[in-house]
Amino acid sequence: MLELDSATFDRETQRGPLLVDFWAPWCRPCKALEPILEELPVEVAKVNVDEQAGIAARFDVLSIPTVILFSGGEPRGVVMGVRPRAHFDQWLAKVLPAG
Repeated sequence: MLELDSATFDRETQRGPLLVDFWAPWCRPCKALEPILEELPVEVAKVNVDEQAGIAARFDVLSIPTVILFSGGEPRGVVMGVRPRAHFDQWLAKVLPAG
């Protein structure tokens, strides 16, 4: 899974769609969410909020895990907390750009 930082974030989120997982290594719910995200039919990247606090603040990430779908550099939807795979499938069907 791609790890984003201040040097790569804007470039990578311009491509799309890209699901960005805001997480921290000490966060148990974040670790529980990782295998669910890996199964989703969309590219996933990670932002370590401890190391990239500026990126987290830019998108008002106040709790983790927070997952934001980006397309064309813009956030298209947010899911906070751990959710089952079915929730992500339904959410992606609503927020992914058509085509």
